[in-house]
Amino acid sequence: MDGEERSPSRSAPSVISKPWTIYSSTVNLPAVLNDPRKSRRETDFFTKTWGESFVEKPHLPPSPYVQEIARIHFDRYIRKTARRLHSNLRSSAQAASDSAETSDSHESARLRERDSADVEKIPKVFFRNDFHLENPETFEAVLPWSQFTGKQSYKLLQEKLSHYLDIVEVHISKHISSRSNAFFTAMASHDKLQENLQNTCEAIRDLRQKIIRIDDVLSKNSLGILQFKISRSNHVKVHNKLKMMATVHQTQPTIQLLLSTSEFVGALDLISTTQEVLSQELAGIQSFRHLGSQLVEMEKLIDKMLLGEFSTFATLSLNRSIDDPVPHDDEKLSGIVFGMLRQRQFNMLDTYKEEAFSAIKALIKLTVVNAVSVSGNGDVDTSSSSSLSEQMRLLNFSQWLGLFSSVFQNLIKLLERIKGTYSMIASLVMVAAGRSTDGSPDPAAATTRENGIAPDLEADVDDVVGEVTNQLAGMNGTPLPRVSPPPSIVAEASDRGDLDMDILIAPGEYNKLMSGLNDMFSSICDYTHDRCLKLLQARGKDGFLERLSSTEFVHLSRTVEAFVTKCETVTGRKGISLRGGLQTQANKFVNRFHEERKNKLGLILDNERWKQTDVPAGLQELLTSMAKGEISLDLLVKTDRDTTGGKPNGSVRLNGEKYAVVGTVLLLLKMVAEYCQCVEDMPSAAGDILTRLVEILQIFNSRSCQLILGAGALQLVGLKTITTKNLALTARCLQLVAFYIPLARDFFAQRLPSKQMILLKNCDKICKDYNDHVQEIYNKLVSIMDDSLTQCLSTWVVRAPVPSPCFREVCRRTRKLHEAISVLLPPDQVQNLFVRINQSFKERLKEEIVKHNVCNDGGPKQGLVTSDLHFYEENVGSLDGLKGCIGVMDIWR
Repeated sequence: MDGEERSPSRSAPSVISKPWTIYSSTVNLPAVLNDPRKSRRETDFFTKTWGESFVEKPHLPPSPYVQEIARIHFDRYIRKTARRLHSNLRSSAQAASDSAETSDSHESARLRERDSADVEKIPKVFFRNDFHLENPETFEAVLPWSQFTGKQSYKLLQEKLSHYLDIVEVHISKHISSRSNAFFTAMASHDKLQENLQNTCEAIRDLRQKIIRIDDVLSKNSLGILQFKISRSNHVKVHNKLKMMATVHQTQPTIQLLLSTSEFVGALDLISTTQEVLSQELAGIQSFRHLGSQLVEMEKLIDKMLLGEFSTFATLSLNRSIDDPVPHDDEKLSGIVFGMLRQRQFNMLDTYKEEAFSAIKALIKLTVVNAVSVSGNGDVDTSSSSSLSEQMRLLNFSQWLGLFSSVFQNLIKLLERIKGTYSMIASLVMVAAGRSTDGSPDPAAATTRENGIAPDLEADVDDVVGEVTNQLAGMNGTPLPRVSPPPSIVAEASDRGDLDMDILIAPGEYNKLMSGLNDMFSSICDYTHDRCLKLLQARGKDGFLERLSSTEFVHLSRTVEAFVTKCETVTGRKGISLRGGLQTQANKFVNRFHEERKNKLGLILDNERWKQTDVPAGLQELLTSMAKGEISLDLLVKTDRDTTGGKPNGSVRLNGEKYAVVGTVLLLLKMVAEYCQCVEDMPSAAGDILTRLVEILQIFNSRSCQLILGAGALQLVGLKTITTKNLALTARCLQLVAFYIPLARDFFAQRLPSKQMILLKNCDKICKDYNDHVQEIYNKLVSIMDDSLTQCLSTWVVRAPVPSPCFREVCRRTRKLHEAISVLLPPDQVQNLFVRINQSFKERLKEEIVKHNVCNDGGPKQGLVTSDLHFYEENVGSLDGLKGCIGVMDIWR
């Protein structure tokens, strides 16, 4: 009403421009007045503005039974009547506008002016939206008490307010009367609408009754069946939930039963599945609120139990008697290993390695204690390792070698036992990774059931474990991991191709574990060799090993090499440390071996009188065997003991030749055989031994040159002179040694590593030195004879008698030389030597003939000289092996 009074100019044009109908109203006044839900006192028409917000509009949700009608449903009808409607509207509008234009315009203008004038008399305070008499300012403006002076003032104020009320009522009534047609039309429409609503309600009531009857006949029974089915499903879920709770309640005793049979994997899988069930299916169950933490603590306890069980198993397996034939418990080991793999406890390899180290150390100590006690060297003190080492040093070589052999045998057995455990763990790791298990233990070794539980607990475990695991797996909807089978069953299943186990470790972890296993086994093997090396070094601290004879050291070397070879066979890994320690001892032995022989050779050379000696039959047999490339320790021992009983020979016979030798050469050749036998027994020291052998040969070559060609034997041995026989004998000895040098070279070439083949050049060089030395001796013989014959020719006088004394002396000296060397040198060498002497003699003879002015003129002097020359040819040519190769008659040419 306030808005209408303040803006009358806005509503009037809209009424005039367009006729009002009941369809133009947004608020139905009869409906407002006849609203049965409100009393008249609740209806305050005079404090609201007429319009859409005059009454509160309740929100009516759309009916689900009434189809929603859209404009598209009327498109066909609208298109059909649109043309006639438009033409009718145009004609109606034209007529209405013509008739009402004149009358309504004047009336409406007059009414608006009068109404405006009346309404403007009323103060604006009554039209304010915040008009409340409770407000003091508003109350003061309406009832100004300061202006009340008597009763007359009250009457005037009352009349004034009544006048304002009359104006408003008149204005409202005029406004209503101006729209009386629309009001009565609305009332008629309201009655019709009420009648239609009553009919609609009756139709709806009838429809609901029909729907109820249809629902009773057709729907209720079917819906009841569905409800029963849903109820049954809910009851089944509750029942399964209760069964699951009962099963989870049995988890702890079942885990204890599994742990009692070492089924750690089954217990861990049961814990994992139970925790999953608690977090998913039984979440929020108050009775199980502490079970999750208890299972976590139990899992930690199982981790400690696994580590302790594995450590106990390793200790018992490694420290039991070395001769105990009872194998370790494969079933228990499989359960422990699978459990540790399940928990990612990969430190089990370090634990086993430490236990193996302790077992190896204890085994060596026990073997040493037993050997020392058996030797009878007094009471054995095991309180300290130093005292035990001192008592071990009291053993002689045979006792100590027996101790070493016992240590090796026991360690081989222990390594085989460790290898069995290593193979078992490797196969279990392969099974845990889902790999094939080639080389698994024999399937016939399985003595328990497939789940690894002992026979006496078989029934209980089947009843309890089977029930718990199957129920948990079925209720949780996921399969429960199976209990780990022992390796024997795994191998059998793998052979059949039906292995079905959960993969416990990833491929990366599998590679890491296999690498760790190999490193563990390699470390154990290396530690075994290190402990043996330490035992070897402990015995050699007082120089015991360096004082061994060659035979004893060979026995030791063979024993160590046999142990290392067996270790390589068992472990598949090449031993380094023990071989290296033996190599160090071998180098010391070779040094001592070489120094002894070098000193011995030096002493013998200093006392050698350079006379031919007999050759023992044993030594001849050794040299013959050496010439065939065969070196035998038995022949060396036989030579040392000289037990052949054969008759000695005057010389060495090889390949149809005779070699006259001195005693030093026989000793040297025996040394060569000893060096060859040494490298046969210690092939790792072949390069060092070859170098020492070359040094021995160089010593003999240089010392023999100093003693014979340098005449050192005159002062050392007291020889009066170095005879041609001494020279020839020395040359023959050098030839014999040079004959064996290529044989020794070939012998070493078969045993030297490829990177040391360059050392063979030293053999070629020393062989060349020997041959050069022989040529120097031959040159010395030719020089001696040249000087002797030149001395004889200096006294030669060309005169009668013939033959002259000079040529008689030349022939005598030549025959004497032939007699001295023909028994020592072979005929071809004697012939070559005398050919050279004859050539030198002819050169000196030519000089003497020129000096005596003897010409090839057929004179008397030539005749005398020719007679002497014929005498020389006949005498020298008649010597053995010189026939036809001695001639001097060509000097006249």
